[in-house]
Amino acid sequence: MTTLALLACWGCVLLLAHVFVGYPLCMWLLARVCPRPVRTQAATPTVTVVIAAHDAAAHITAKLRNLQHLDYPREKIEIVLACDGCHDATAGLARRFGDPRLRVLEFTERRGKAACLNGAVATAHGDVLLFTDVRQKLSPTALRALVANLADPAVGAVSGELQLENARTGFAQGVDAYWRYEKLIRRAESRSGSTVGVTGALYAMHRALFRPLPLGTVLDDVLVPMRVAAAGHRVVFEPRAVAWDQPSQQPAQERQRKIRTLAGNYQLVQLAPWLLSPWRNPLWFRFVSHKLLRLLAPWLLVLLALSSAALGVHRPAYLALLSLLLLGAALVLAERVRPRIGRWLPVRLAVAFFHLNLFAAQALVAFARNRGLHLW
Repeated sequence: MTTLALLACWGCVLLLAHVFVGYPLCMWLLARVCPRPVRTQAATPTVTVVIAAHDAAAHITAKLRNLQHLDYPREKIEIVLACDGCHDATAGLARRFGDPRLRVLEFTERRGKAACLNGAVATAHGDVLLFTDVRQKLSPTALRALVANLADPAVGAVSGELQLENARTGFAQGVDAYWRYEKLIRRAESRSGSTVGVTGALYAMHRALFRPLPLGTVLDDVLVPMRVAAAGHRVVFEPRAVAWDQPSQQPAQERQRKIRTLAGNYQLVQLAPWLLSPWRNPLWFRFVSHKLLRLLAPWLLVLLALSSAALGVHRPAYLALLSLLLLGAALVLAERVRPRIGRWLPVRLAVAFFHLNLFAAQALVAFARNRGLHLW
């Protein structure tokens, strides 16, 4: 029993260390020792902006106005808006906006984002596809920065950077800190080869590399770049192409979106089992380390607590490890009782870490109960 507890304890420690420290450090070192710079150059290919929307009347006018301010030749941009079973005025407001470059596709039956993207791309004429969500605002230079990367023949897709603004609560600030950490990893992945995913709010790719998505796909921003990488092209990260968004201020606001996104990783393996093959997936190590092992983190933490508690009965040194886990849990509980202490950095990070792992655990349960997931 002691041997099993030791194996469980140290196995959990090593895997958690790899996920949150070892893998990021590995990518950082690889980017420093063997950098693969992108040969960017100014270019203005024709571009189709693709937007899939469901009941987005509150955002569509601002989004179209934002696209008008892109620093890019107007005659080289077309916009395709796919309305997925909208019950509000999204389509009507878009048409009344009066941009001759805009084409509105109305799907009366709600089919999901993947079906909308497939339909929109099927009508696209641009050499480059720019995918963006309806809610986020783009920087004026975002499109130029993205296509400059696509001028490198080795690059097939490029992600912009999502920046969170107006983080008022401790939870929102903790999520923002986690997102900054995530972007550091993506930047290192990009500099050393390819990123595993892209920012769904803003990414571009060569239209010739797009293949229709399986209906119901949740994580198009992972499956699309993984397919690009499997076709022998790089997927890179461009921090000069910025999209801005508002973070959820409380865990309850973030819960449904995050559970759906994390459950999408399980769906991804179901839809594309080749991702698990190191012989077919050129980014296998990165995909497993960055995506799959993170899904195990909440269960590893539980197993670590149980095994360290069992070992601590006869080996007091393991009680220190258990105490560290309990301290993190205590900070989360303290923040719920006294929300004001959430302004303290250790508490903010503990709260964000706890909820993100809680959502990861709930995502497995959600996917097991409903493998169809939600369309949006």
